[in-house]
Amino acid sequence: MRVEKDELVPCRTADDIVRVRKEVRARTVALGFTLVDQTKLVTAASEIARNTVEHGGGGIVRLQVVNDGVRNGLRLVFEDRGPGIRDIALAMSDRYSTGTGLGLGLSGAKRLSQDFSIDSKPGEGTTVVLGRWK
Repeated sequence: MRVEKDELVPCRTADDIVRVRKEVRARTVALGFTLVDQTKLVTAASEIARNTVEHGGGGIVRLQVVNDGVRNGLRLVFEDRGPGIRDIALAMSDRYSTGTGLGLGLSGAKRLSQDFSIDSKPGEGTTVVLGRWK
């Protein structure tokens, strides 16, 4: 897979979450995603951005326009240096929440994405990668 464009966006505050949503929307529109696919990726990005701010203490997002030789896509790489996730399987289960939310953030983002991975080490931080293809 080739990264054609790579942009870093801060993800530290509520205003940054709004910016991430706008940037993801703009890129999906530019890539010609359908409205449904735009909405799915923007929603997934919003959930993970909120987790990055609220649970990871803030971090960055890499917005990457990618090409696999056949199709174009948008990959989002969220990175934080927060406390990490002790039990990823539990965190990925529906209705599990460490806060006041519904517990659908991680699992919902996975369902809305075509590509999804999560890597986390307690005390070192978390990286979530999600993406969709056109």
